[in-house]
Amino acid sequence: MVDLHTHTTFSDGELIPSELVRRAQVKGLRYLAITDHGDLSNLDIIIPAMVKVAAQLNETMEGIRVLPGIELTHVPPREIPFLVVEARGLGAKVVVVHGETIVEPVAPGTNRAAIDGGADILAHPGLLTEEEATQAALKGVALEVSGRKGHSFTNGHVVRMAKKVGAALVFNTDAHGPQDLMGRDMALRVLMGTGMDHEGALEVLFVGEKLAKKLGG
Repeated sequence: MVDLHTHTTFSDGELIPSELVRRAQVKGLRYLAITDHGDLSNLDIIIPAMVKVAAQLNETMEGIRVLPGIELTHVPPREIPFLVVEARGLGAKVVVVHGETIVEPVAPGTNRAAIDGGADILAHPGLLTEEEATQAALKGVALEVSGRKGHSFTNGHVVRMAKKVGAALVFNTDAHGPQDLMGRDMALRVLMGTGMDHEGALEVLFVGEKLAKKLGG
C-alpha cells in the first residue's frame, strides 16, 4: 500500500511530517509522498525543506520510504509546465497537480496543462474529458482516484474515462489529518465503490506501488 498525495503543517495539513509518517507506518504503508500545496511563491521553501525531512525520516523509520513532493495548487495553467520542471529541479520526487475538482474553483485548462507539462499525477481531475484522459495515457500521467471527501465525488467518472482510453489510475488519500489516512482494506473498498471488481481494485494499488518505486529511485 502506498499513498503519493498527503499534506502536513508545511501547508494546510494537521500533522508535522514525522507524525504523519508514523501514522502511515502503523497503517501498513510502504511508500508515502508528502506533497504540500505550492506555487511560485513557496516552491523554493517547501521542497528543499521536505527533501531534508524525508532524508532524515528515511534514516530512522523502518518499513516505509518517504518521498519529498509537491502539489501545484491553483496555479495559472500557463505556469504549470514551468513549475513542474522547477519542482523537479529543487528535488521533488513526486509532482502532483491539483486538478479540476468540482468542489473548488480551479481554473479551466488546469487538467490539460498538468498533462502536457508532464506531472506525475493529476489529482482529483473532476469531470475530465476523454481527450484529456487520452493525452494522460499517451504522456504517462497517472489519474488519481481520491479518498478525499468532496474530491471523491467524481471518482466513478475518472475511472470510466481512464478505462476507456487505457490511462493509468492511482489511489491516494489526499490526507490532511490522521483521520484521512487509509490502509489497504479501506482503499480497496473506496476503489470498488467506483464500480471496479476486487481484481481491478488490486491492480490500481499495484500500479501505485510501481509508480512509487519508479519515482523513489
